[in-house]
Order: sequence, then C-alpha cells, then structure tokens
Amino acid sequence: MPNILCKNPGSFFSPSSSFDVVTSVTGAGAGGGSYGAANDMGAGGGAGATAIKLIDVTSISTVTVNVGAGGAGGAAAANAGTGGGGSSFGSHATGNGGSGGMHGNYGQTYGGGGGSASGGDINLEGGSGGNGQENTYNDGGTDYRPSHGMGGVSYWGGGGRGGIYNLAAQAGQAYGSGGGGGSGSNSGAGAAGKAGIVYVEEYA
Repeated sequence: MPNILCKNPGSFFSPSSSFDVVTSVTGAGAGGGSYGAANDMGAGGGAGATAIKLIDVTSISTVTVNVGAGGAGGAAAANAGTGGGGSSFGSHATGNGGSGGMHGNYGQTYGGGGGSASGGDINLEGGSGGNGQENTYNDGGTDYRPSHGMGGVSYWGGGGRGGIYNLAAQAGQAYGSGGGGGSGSNSGAGAAGKAGIVYVEEYA
C-alpha cells in the first residue's frame, strides 16, 4: 500500500482498500536565539514532538491534516527564537512544536524546550536545544558558560549547528528539528527551525 508524506496542511482521504493507517505526527522545530553582546551566543531552538498512532479507518473517510511551520530564528541584537507550530492528524494525534532558544544577553541562556505530544500510542517529546553562552553572567559564584547552542533533535534527525566565529548558525536539518543559536561574527541572528511533518502508512 502507498505511504503518504504530508508537508503542507490539507486533507487525508482514506482509500476504500485500506483498513488501518499508522500516522507519525511531528511538530515544527523552533528558532535559535541571537547573539547579544561580546561573546554572548544564542541558544538553540527546541525540536517538535512526535505522536505515532495506529488508526482503524474503515469508518473514516476524511481527516484534516495540519503541519506546523518552523519557528523563525531570533533577529540580530538580543532576540529570542520563535516557537515552532503544532501538527495534527485530525483529533487522533498531535505533535506540538518546540520552544525558541534564548538570546545571548538573557543571563542563563538556556536552549528551547522540546515540544510535547498527545493522542498517540507512542508519544515522544522533542529534544531540547543546546544552551548558549552568556559571557558576563555570574550567580552566587557560579559562572554560566556552556558551549554554543545546537538545535534540538527530532524523531527524524538532527538540528542545526550553532554559529561560531566565521560560520553562521544553521537552520534545522531534519523535519521538526530546531535551529542553531547565533554568533556575533555572522550577523548574530539565530537560525530557523525546520517545519513539521505528518507521515501516513496505509495497510489493507
């Protein structure tokens, strides 16, 4: 039986020859945060979650499919990334998008959290984005200086790398993955997260 890859919102029409489908619903990745000031690097965006569900479609003719858009990276000069949009397969399964990475002047420059999923037989949270770097933040003797922020990993694969001296942040690579955090030497902007996906496998 054919498999269907839904990259855009629309409708799924159940073939008369199918009895069951397995759908994998992944929310979109979030954008990475931008560079803030000297040596303050943005954090990576979180990945979208994935819900996997077996559905009996013998009494279902049409299902509305929503596919989340990837979150924008934070614009240069201390801006957080935008969260990713949610994806759904009707009311059966939902994968929420990840949260945006924080910018470099935030203090504790933490990566965006991964999205949550619901309705699936298996519900997988998205991976969190990597922490960024705040060069001057110190709290009670603790100096927060983690590495540049990588985008969160989704069910489908890896996120974008964080920016570094002569290399701009990279957008999310696999469906639903997060964008990398921005570096001050390459415009400073964070990179965008990757759009979500809805994958449907049909079985007679």
